[in-house]
Amino acid sequence: MNDIIIGIDLGTTNSEVAIVENGKVTVIADNGHKILPSFVGLDDNGEILVGASARNQYLIYPERTVKSIKRLMGQDTRVTMAGQAYTPQEISAIILKRLKAIAEAYVGRSIAKAVITVPAYFSDAQRQATREAGEIAGLEVVRMINEPTAAALVYGAGQLDAKRMLVYDLGGGTFDVSVVNVQSGVVEVLASHGDNHLGGDDFDQLIVERILAHIRQQFGIEVEPHGKAMARIVRAAEQAKLVLSDEPYATIEEEYLLERQGTPLHLTLELARSEYEDLIADHINATLDATHIALKGAKLIASDIDEIILVGGSTRTPCIRERLFEEFGFEPHGEVDPDLCVAMGAAMQAAMINGEDIGTVLVDVTPYTFGTCAVGYLDGMPYPYQYIPIVHKNSVLPVRKSEAFETFTDNQREVNVRIFQGEDPDALNNVEIGEFLVEGLLDVPAGNIITLTLDLDLNGILHVSAREKASGKEKAITINNAISRFDSGELSSAKQRIDGLFGDSAEQAGRTADSSAVAAARQVIKKAEALFETVSAEDKEDMVDLIETISTCLESDDEAGLKEPVERLNDIIYYLES
Repeated sequence: MNDIIIGIDLGTTNSEVAIVENGKVTVIADNGHKILPSFVGLDDNGEILVGASARNQYLIYPERTVKSIKRLMGQDTRVTMAGQAYTPQEISAIILKRLKAIAEAYVGRSIAKAVITVPAYFSDAQRQATREAGEIAGLEVVRMINEPTAAALVYGAGQLDAKRMLVYDLGGGTFDVSVVNVQSGVVEVLASHGDNHLGGDDFDQLIVERILAHIRQQFGIEVEPHGKAMARIVRAAEQAKLVLSDEPYATIEEEYLLERQGTPLHLTLELARSEYEDLIADHINATLDATHIALKGAKLIASDIDEIILVGGSTRTPCIRERLFEEFGFEPHGEVDPDLCVAMGAAMQAAMINGEDIGTVLVDVTPYTFGTCAVGYLDGMPYPYQYIPIVHKNSVLPVRKSEAFETFTDNQREVNVRIFQGEDPDALNNVEIGEFLVEGLLDVPAGNIITLTLDLDLNGILHVSAREKASGKEKAITINNAISRFDSGELSSAKQRIDGLFGDSAEQAGRTADSSAVAAARQVIKKAEALFETVSAEDKEDMVDLIETISTCLESDDEAGLKEPVERLNDIIYYLES
């Protein structure tokens, strides 16, 4: 029985552990939670706290808690926790040890080996510190791979054709963008850029500042000296950010937040998504500047990129997807949970090292964009049927998204809601799949807010509702089989028609796969030979032996024999590039 090798994403804000079982990737949950906050603390009794309990303690007892230790990896420094000094490696080791225990409880066996991911821009000192943290935690770090490489592995699984991917990784504490080339399981990082002090935590802080300004204006009170009230505000800001990923408005309410002269003060503030996106605009602009620097480093332009991969929970912010669409002209991928895909890639690399076969990572996504039409602009001219996407193509199912609209004329008493499926900016060029009328609206000036919600389930049933924000008046419809454009008879006929065009499709598919295997073998030889001048004599000898084996298989047309030596040579290359 092979030793179990786990995959770990050791993140600035959150960490995860994953494993491959029977060719499938599983992110291991602890008490129902797959994400472990990267916080370490000591409680009143000196007991160690890791994860959510430490995060909850941080704002009230920061002197007993450490966060964002990843930013200090590789530095000759110490952090203080409850009066004791610890190295960054030691704090990271505590997190790794907890992840190791979570995995051991899941598999029922002891675990001593791991693949750990690191940012592409980590220095040798930072990588060595990560390896040392693993050793302290009782883990042999069999491989360190770059985070964008791990994410690209998840999306590139099963792909034979070469693709250039842009990995846009915006986490809680760091931003990293990488341009990678993927072919036949080989992931090559062409260029990277990033900012290790930019992430979702900075977005939270801007909301916190907005709340503090509101309290200052309404009550004339400075909240900062009140630790418990600040802790509640920070939690409320985080929650508002999450709500605004799906809803156009978030209501921030905290009762009995403070007292003034014996009178309790209650916080109530509505934050619109548009206002939130204005707050974070400079940060988003900074990530796009970094994206173009990475493209320049890879000697590429936006049109050279085939796919964009979204990594990190902060990429759920809707304007990020919109800005990337504006820059590149196509929708980014976000099918795999952006919080989990790096850990999944690490587990896939671990399984490859163990000689296991990995299937393509499959999730249920919508193959189409769903939206409505509104008065807007098309090609710079006013147009009454501008398409407004609400649920974007490749969204993970089930999905629920809302958008706010305003009435166009004064005293508008009804709104005709039309639902379309498609990608064209002109709604009339898309497929209309439903329509209903919302009547009896308030007799008010233009600008009456109507919230439209689309809720698409796993079975392709789309629930649509329109709600007048001021009155709560609502109208809804259900659209069955929104994802399918064919009934069963049409689908069967279409399949037969397309199969007929390809003739002996099975034979053709086999020839394509074989030729791709040969191409992958030649590519890995070329890549290995390019490393000869920088590797040790021992590594070079191993590489030469494998190249000879691969060359022999190529000369004798033994494509079945290519698999093992190509995988072993890929393993060596990954190790040398880590």
